[in-house]
Amino acid sequence: MNFLAHIYLSFGDDEITIGNFIADSIRANKYDHLPERIQQGIFLHREIDTFTDAHPIPKKSSKRLHKNYSHYSRVIVDIFYDHFLAKNWNRYSDTPLAIFVENFYDLLEDNYAILPAGVKRMMPYMITDNWIYNYSKMEGIAKVLNGMNRRTKNKSKMNFAILDLEEHYDAFEKEFTAFFEELITFSRQKYVSLASKD
Repeated sequence: MNFLAHIYLSFGDDEITIGNFIADSIRANKYDHLPERIQQGIFLHREIDTFTDAHPIPKKSSKRLHKNYSHYSRVIVDIFYDHFLAKNWNRYSDTPLAIFVENFYDLLEDNYAILPAGVKRMMPYMITDNWIYNYSKMEGIAKVLNGMNRRTKNKSKMNFAILDLEEHYDAFEKEFTAFFEELITFSRQKYVSLASKD
């Protein structure tokens, strides 16, 4: 899953949210310097990724893309799924998406000192261009895919995946909806088990 899903699946717990968000920037077990609850957020992120990678529905979504994008198809599906979460946000949260995202940016700024260097470099661009809120729009997803393609030095051709999203929009959305209900249940159980360790 991509940024918005990981933030949402932190269930409003600030420290868990920070850990869940920064986990991809933390190598292996290089997190001993962080507060325990942030470490738990990292564990939660990794559990979510493991569950997602093994689940047949995201695999089905990925298979639709594999011919054109090979191993990048999993990354593209993560971005697509964040689009559907943002687009259908009112189904999952009583807090408007714009406010939810603004609160998250404030949380990052309040915890800036402990963020990994890579996250600190990314933050100004993320906030200025409001990446997470703009996942709800096709043009926002197109921009993300273009940026990812540039980072692969145009090898991934991920910029063309917006066409696949348009062509198979309903199928991807149905797959996301079915999968995300299961992921919420799984993540909540993991979150509760982590909280019980305090």
